[in-house]
Amino acid sequence: MYYPFLRGKQFELILLRDNAKIVADNDIHPIIEPVKCDFKALDRALTIVEENGVNYTLILNPITGEKPVATEIIFHNFINISDINFHNLSYGYILNAETNIEELITLLEGNRDKQFSIIHYGFSNSKLIADKINDFDNIKRHIFIEGYAGKLYQRHLKKDGIVRILIRDGFKPQRKNSLYPESEHFSDLHITYPDEGMDGFGDYLIVGDDYSETGGPAYAVAIHLTYLNEEDDMFIYHFVSDRSDSPTDPGGKFLEALSKLIDKAENKNSMIFKSNAYYEFKNLYEKQHYPGLGYVKKLSMQHHLELIVNFFNQA
Repeated sequence: MYYPFLRGKQFELILLRDNAKIVADNDIHPIIEPVKCDFKALDRALTIVEENGVNYTLILNPITGEKPVATEIIFHNFINISDINFHNLSYGYILNAETNIEELITLLEGNRDKQFSIIHYGFSNSKLIADKINDFDNIKRHIFIEGYAGKLYQRHLKKDGIVRILIRDGFKPQRKNSLYPESEHFSDLHITYPDEGMDGFGDYLIVGDDYSETGGPAYAVAIHLTYLNEEDDMFIYHFVSDRSDSPTDPGGKFLEALSKLIDKAENKNSMIFKSNAYYEFKNLYEKQHYPGLGYVKKLSMQHHLELIVNFFNQA
């Protein structure tokens, strides 16, 4: 039902490792796009994912990163010689404006015993692709990236037995952290995905689709935390440090932002779900400890994951 889209960066893979059981227990299906040719961290994450019985999609033709990882490198260094016993893996293939359809057809023909998830991300001719792939029964999912695969495009790809997923990027990045509003709408797709004709939904958690290897200097520190309002519509808080005049003292600025988060969460009218990630934030506040911005982002992603799990468990 829930298909979070992850890049193979350090803390996103740590998120997967640390939460493999909750992901498996709640039928969450991660979509993973490798962004590094060194697969050690990905190997470690997927070993734990497989041990916990998580169903997931691994993208074979990444398009993200300064130099996207080539399909043949993934196959040679990861699929062919990995020690992992892949029982729950679905091959993911991105269709965008640059796609060579024949490469996809070759992969489908050569791996008829494998499941495939097709990610529609800017390819223009859905009727053509529907005709080309119609006879392949190893395609199990069509994953549409909102804004890159419209309703008319989706129409040609309805077929019994193939799950349809819509991915929406609810995160609205700002040029500078100091420009974030205190709160804004994130997404209602967790409620409305059936109205869109979909069997499931996904997002990029609180990271967004925009990708960078490293962030710039943090003149202000922001902690992003999703929450549900009285109607279960999803919004996001941006807790921003008071200081934003220089890139110095990120630890102190983190504690400024964290203080705002704790004040908001501990208010008797707070709508912030008390997730395990929240209690870890609270522990950091009590210890006045700064764990680094990567770990802070990992906690925000974990909170988002736990929020969605709690929503469906309550429903």
